[in-house]
Amino acid sequence: MAGHSKWKNIQKRKNAQDAKKGKIFMRHAKDIYIAAKQGGADLSTNAVLRAAVEKAKADNMPNDNIDRNIKKATGTLDGATYEEITYEGYGPGGVAVIVNVLTDNKNRTAAEVRHAFKKNGGNLGENGSVSFMFDRKGYIVITNDDASINEDAITMDALEAGAEDIAVQDGAYEIFTEPENFQTVSEHLTANGYEISDGEVTLIAQNYNQLAPEDEQKMMNLIETLEESEDVQDIHHNLEESN
Repeated sequence: MAGHSKWKNIQKRKNAQDAKKGKIFMRHAKDIYIAAKQGGADLSTNAVLRAAVEKAKADNMPNDNIDRNIKKATGTLDGATYEEITYEGYGPGGVAVIVNVLTDNKNRTAAEVRHAFKKNGGNLGENGSVSFMFDRKGYIVITNDDASINEDAITMDALEAGAEDIAVQDGAYEIFTEPENFQTVSEHLTANGYEISDGEVTLIAQNYNQLAPEDEQKMMNLIETLEESEDVQDIHHNLEESN
């Protein structure tokens, strides 16, 4: 995992998204949904959900929106039935792409995803066509903007809690766990006074591809097009983004 910062790529993309005001609530909705889906709806025991809700409230996201996304994730929302679907394919330059969606109309969503790939020089594949290139891991980020965190101390705390790896990248500690240890490690770090900036059970690419600038731009256009869909919850890829 050394040599690549998922946090850097996430922040680069989030900063661009958040510049568009209409994207802010969508990003929070996805983060809240994923956190509640993975760790449950109880904020007192789900540190990642609690952090996601606090960020949403800081951006003035209405409580009704927050509650609705928690209920979606836990299956307690009345009305529409939502289905989780995963699409796999290749973007420009052969970049592996996995798209996770939550939809109440899979025909509509399939058409949107297929169009996004075709429009931006990619193509959808069969299930399993690229997923073997990724590992499922718990991923926790703790920022150290004021340099107050001792690296040896957080490393010991994380490893003692069950983490398998920790990296320091771009002013943040990136902590990796096995999926089944994600919640335990998150709760242990929170109990020891660390503030989790981001966290989820996610897919981490085994290797990353670099593209020529024109192909990288096409790939970023594909990601942006997919993110225009309200059904898209998360996008994984193995593009090593340039600075």
